[in-house]
Amino acid sequence: MEKKWLLREGGDESVVMTLATEMAVPAAVANLMVQRGITSKKQAEEFFNPSLKSLHDPFLMKDMNRAVDRISTAIARNEKILVYGDYDVDGTTSVAMLYSFLRERHSSLDYYIPDRYHEGYGLSLKGIDYAAQTNCRLIVALDCGIKAVEKVKYARSKGIDLIICDHHLPGDEIPDATAVLDPKQPGCNYPYKELSGCGVGFKLIQAYCQLQNIPFEKIIPYLDLVAVSIGSDIVPMTGENRILAYFGLKQLNEAPRLGFQKIIEKAKIRMPLAVEDIVFRIGPRINAAGRMESGSKAVELLVSQDSDLAVAICNDIDHSNDDRRKKDSEITSEARRMVSEDNRMNNSRTTVLFHQGWHKGVIGIVASRLIETYYRPTVILTESKDGFATGSARSVPGYDLYQAIESCSDLLESFGGHMFAAGLTLKQENLQSFRERFEKFVSDTIKDEHLVPSVNIDAEIPIEDVGISMYRYLERFQPFGPENMAPVFVSRRVKTLACQPVGNNGTHLKLSFTRQNAEPIGAIAFGQADMMEIFRECGGVVDIAYSVELNEYRGKSSVQLNIKDIKA
Repeated sequence: MEKKWLLREGGDESVVMTLATEMAVPAAVANLMVQRGITSKKQAEEFFNPSLKSLHDPFLMKDMNRAVDRISTAIARNEKILVYGDYDVDGTTSVAMLYSFLRERHSSLDYYIPDRYHEGYGLSLKGIDYAAQTNCRLIVALDCGIKAVEKVKYARSKGIDLIICDHHLPGDEIPDATAVLDPKQPGCNYPYKELSGCGVGFKLIQAYCQLQNIPFEKIIPYLDLVAVSIGSDIVPMTGENRILAYFGLKQLNEAPRLGFQKIIEKAKIRMPLAVEDIVFRIGPRINAAGRMESGSKAVELLVSQDSDLAVAICNDIDHSNDDRRKKDSEITSEARRMVSEDNRMNNSRTTVLFHQGWHKGVIGIVASRLIETYYRPTVILTESKDGFATGSARSVPGYDLYQAIESCSDLLESFGGHMFAAGLTLKQENLQSFRERFEKFVSDTIKDEHLVPSVNIDAEIPIEDVGISMYRYLERFQPFGPENMAPVFVSRRVKTLACQPVGNNGTHLKLSFTRQNAEPIGAIAFGQADMMEIFRECGGVVDIAYSVELNEYRGKSSVQLNIKDIKA
C-alpha cells in the first residue's frame, strides 16, 4: 500500500534563525527544535541538558500525603504489604521497583501478578483473596485499579486497604481507596499528566524518601526500570518522561540491575542502549513471560540478586520469547489467509476475526501485524477458558477505536482501553452482531485519510547535508519516542549506486546513494525488498524518506540512512 508523505510545517523563520544563532547550530537543526515547541535558548538548554532537579514535587499529586502516610504506618506496625501489578512490561517493572525499594526497609512483603488467562488485566478477586489468605493488610496496586470500584469495596470487606497508582483514564466513579494516585483523575493538579504506571510508582517512592529524609541519590538506581516502562508503554517522550528516560537509560548503560544485565547478555544487545533497544529487544522478552507463562517470572528476574538464578530465569524467558515469536508468526499467517478468503472483507473498513484455538497471549501482536498489511481498525478474538470470545483491538493513527467499541457495549461482557488499543470480551453468539455493528460504526465515522498509511516528515534537505556532524546534532534530541520521534527527512531525485536484498529471507534492502562532492552514503530499508521494482522502473533515481543513524561494523562507525519509504 502506497504511503502518504506528510511534510510538517517549518517553524517561524525569524525564530528559527535567532535560535540557530544563539545555539550555534545549523538552521535545519533549529527548525527541528521549533517544531518541537522549543523557541528560546533557555528552553533549548533545558531540553538538551535534562536535569533530575527539574522533576516536579511528588506531593503536588492528589492523595500523595495519604499514600505515604499509609505506607509509613504499615512499616511502623509491621503490617504485611502486597505489591500488585499487571503482567505487561509497565506492570512488572512497577512491581519490581516498589518491591525492591520496600524490601530494604520492610520484611513483611509479597508481590502478586494476575494470570493473563484466568484473571485478566487489573485488580482481580483472586488477587484480593490471596492478600486476605496471606494476612496482607495493605495492597499497593500499580499500573491498574483506577476503574476497580467494586474490587476496592471487596478488599475493604476483607479488612484490606488499597493504594492505587495508575496512569489510565478514570471512569465516572473514582474507587474509594485509601489513596488514589493518578495524574489524570479529576482534581489532581499534578503538572505532568503522561507518566507511565511505573513513573507514578516512582513518584510515590520519591515522596516517601522526601518525608523520611532519604537522599534522592538512593533511588536513582530504580530509574532503569522506569526507562524500560516508558519505552515499552509508548507514552509521550516529553516533560518528566523524557527526564526519567534519559537518566534511566544512563543507569541501564552504566549499572543495570542484574536481571537487565542478563537480558542484555542473552539477547547480545550492543551497548550503548537506546530506546529502540528497549522497545524491540528488552520489552518483548519481559512481556513474553506474561504472554506465554506468568508475569511473576519477569518480576522474579528483575528483583533477583542471585546471578545463577537470574541466568536460569532469563533462559526460561528467552524460550518463552521464541515460543511467542513462533505462535505470532503462525497465527498471523492464518489470519491473513482468513482475510484473503473472505470476500466480504475486501471492501470492509474493519477486520474482525475469531478462532477458538488462537493463543490469547499473542493476539494483540497479531492485530498490529494485520494493520501493517490492511491498515484498518482490527479486532482479533479467541476462545477463553470460560467459553467467551475474548481478544484485543488495535487502531490506525488518528481514529478513536475505544469510541467504536463503546458503541457496541450492549453486546459485550466487558471492555477497556484507550484510543489506539483495547481489550474486550463477549459471548460467542454475539460475534456476528458485533462484527456488523463495529463495521457500520467505523464506516460511518472514519475518514478516508485514516485508512492510508503515512510517513511524517520533518523537513526536505539535500542528501549532501547528511554527515557525522548532522548526526551528532540529531543525537542530542534523544531519547526518542512519541511526540519526540527521531527526525525524518526527504531528499529528492537521489541516484542509487547499489541495491541488493539482505537478511535471512531477503526481506530487507541494503543500498548506497551517490552524492555530489561527497562520498556515497549507505542505507538500510527494513522489510522493503518489494521496492526493488521501483528502482528498475525509474533507473535508480528516487525520492527517499529516512532517518539518520550511526552504523557500527567491525569497530568502524559510519553514518547511514534508515529508509522509511521510497518513491519513484
